[in-house]
Formats: sequence, structure tokens, C-alpha cells
Amino acid sequence: GNIMLTVLIALLPSALFGVYNFGPHALMLILVSILCCVATEAVYEKIVHKKLTIQDYSAAVTGLLLALNLPPNASWWIAVIGSVFAILVVKQLFGGLGQNIMNPALAGRCFLLISFPGHMTNFAAPAAAHLVDTVSGATPLAAAKAGEQVNLLSMFLGNTAGTIGETSALALLIGGIFLVCIHVIDLNIPLIYIGTELLFALLFGGHGFDINFLGAHLLGGGLMLGAWFMATDYVTRPITKKGQYI
Repeated sequence: GNIMLTVLIALLPSALFGVYNFGPHALMLILVSILCCVATEAVYEKIVHKKLTIQDYSAAVTGLLLALNLPPNASWWIAVIGSVFAILVVKQLFGGLGQNIMNPALAGRCFLLISFPGHMTNFAAPAAAHLVDTVSGATPLAAAKAGEQVNLLSMFLGNTAGTIGETSALALLIGGIFLVCIHVIDLNIPLIYIGTELLFALLFGGHGFDINFLGAHLLGGGLMLGAWFMATDYVTRPITKKGQYI
């Protein structure tokens, strides 16, 4: 329980920045997602007469992670459907915390992406739009792929288009390094994950050794969110060191 609470705290910088960046609608999506995840878990466990587990904060973490993976202008019902799927299908029907074979928040995002691709790939510019130097609706990775130069500082700080929680690499790094410092996660998974991504971008990106292109890959597309908060998930990460590296 304490570990999950710690992860919630570590995700706060990204969540707060997402709300600052995208406005009250982003806050609404975060709250709806967390409340739906917790409620789904509570209702399911009540119906099947299982011990209530919402106090371990794992459902709240799933809700927050799912919300951080949503476009900031998504409809509220998207958050509801994703939350119910993540908790009911991916977590509870597999036997609850510790039994699920996939990260529930990521599975929820995948389900939404397949079911509602239009809603899940529509990225509006941030509410603080005067800070943005990219075209509204185009994420920095799309611009980099097209051969445009992207502003890496904007991507590092988060003044850019993307999902609620992925835009600020700085906010995600603060949370990730906090988890490393208090020994909740090891550095090996995030670093190897990020290193592999950069290697693949270098080999297969089609841009060669282009610092701007590689920087965009490092700071964009939810890489930091995935590396620090999803690949390190206690339940679905490999147990052995060698397995983690692979």
C-alpha cells in the first residue's frame, strides 16, 4: 500500500503540470478516472464478496496513470470506459492486484485507442497556447519525423501538445528520480528502456545521428512516463535482473 501511495506522490508533478498546461478539463479527466477506478474496484469486490482493497491505492494509481495517458480534450466518458476496462477486465478478472498479466492503465489506454482512435489521437494545443511553437494538433514527434526542427527545451519543460501527463519530461524525471532515491524502483529498467529507444531511433529512425530528432524521441511520445512509471510496475515487470534487461 505504501509503495502505491509513494507512486501517487511521484506522479503528482506530472499531474499538476498537466492541469496547469491544459486547464480545468484535464483536472476533471484526472478526477473522473481515479474515482471510476476506485469505484469499479469497490463495487466489483462488493458483488463477489471479496475483501475491499481500495485502501492499497493501486486502483487510484491506475486511474491517475490512465488519465495521464489521455489527450487533454478527451470526453469524460472516455475516462469512464477506460477506467472500468482497466480495473474490471485487466485487473479483477485476472484475480486482482498481483495477478494481472498487463499494466491495467496501459491496457486501458490500448483498449481506448483501438475502440475510439479519433478521440484518442486528437491533441489540442495547451491552454497556455502562447507558449507553444508547434502547430496545434501535431505532436512534436510527428513534426520531428517530418524533418522539422523541434524546440527541445519546450519539450523538456512541457510547453507542447501531447497527453495530459507526457508533455513535461522534467516533471516525470522529478517523480522518477524521487522513486529511485527512496528505493522504490531501480535505475536499471528506466535507463535500459530509454537507451534502447534511443538506439532504435538512431538505427531505424531514418534521420541518422540527428541530435534534434534523437532529443525529440527522448523527451516526447510518453517515453519518460513509460520508462519511469510503467516499465517499472512491480506486478508486470520481469523478476530477474537478466529478464529486466531483456
